[in-house]
Amino acid sequence: MTRRTAIQALRLLSALALVAGGAAARADEPLANEIRAGAYFVHDATQARDLSGPFTPAGINIRVGNVTTPYFAYLRHLDDNWGLEIAGGVPPKVKTYGKGPATVGSVPFNGQEVATAKWFSPSVLLDYRFLTPAYPVRPYVGIGFNYTRFYQLDSTPAGDAANGGPTRVSLSSSFGPAGTVGASWQINREFNIVAAFSAARVNSNYRSDTAGVIRTTTIHFNPRAFIVAAGYSF
Repeated sequence: MTRRTAIQALRLLSALALVAGGAAARADEPLANEIRAGAYFVHDATQARDLSGPFTPAGINIRVGNVTTPYFAYLRHLDDNWGLEIAGGVPPKVKTYGKGPATVGSVPFNGQEVATAKWFSPSVLLDYRFLTPAYPVRPYVGIGFNYTRFYQLDSTPAGDAANGGPTRVSLSSSFGPAGTVGASWQINREFNIVAAFSAARVNSNYRSDTAGVIRTTTIHFNPRAFIVAAGYSF
């Protein structure tokens, strides 16, 4: 080997060492972005005033059924502990059931499906993860706000019958606080499994119109959601 060849070989080895060192340094850097996908198991602990309006019997109320829907989230990790989270689910079709007397006149009411609706309900949260990245399991908490918009609201045939004819229904949008508590299990550098419990304050003004007969109430949906998801960091 000539002196010139040896110098070139040393230069090549030095360049390879720099590239390898840079790659190793990047491999040690925390991954700032994360996406999650899983399932929302949503329970609405609905509370509402009895409906009021002309020709409305006493004790007419409603309850909302539970739903399961796909869950998605994006997280931006600000450092080893703090992060921003945008979370939501595929808008599900939610069923509303009559609650109160067994019949309204001669029409079955209690337990009957009286309306359906879809809701778009994203939350933005500031999360804090406990412990350090050296721990594979890390609990976390988050607090922020939720926005919920209701759409595709329809009265069912049972709802029309109880109301006395074809009925249009509407629900106002809601903006309120939201929170979450959960834990993540880091499988490797990129992948993790997440389990969490989330809650939000969702209040809405209900209005129905049956040939000009207006009935109203205020509904406190109080959604509580269990979440199971897989996360990918990049």
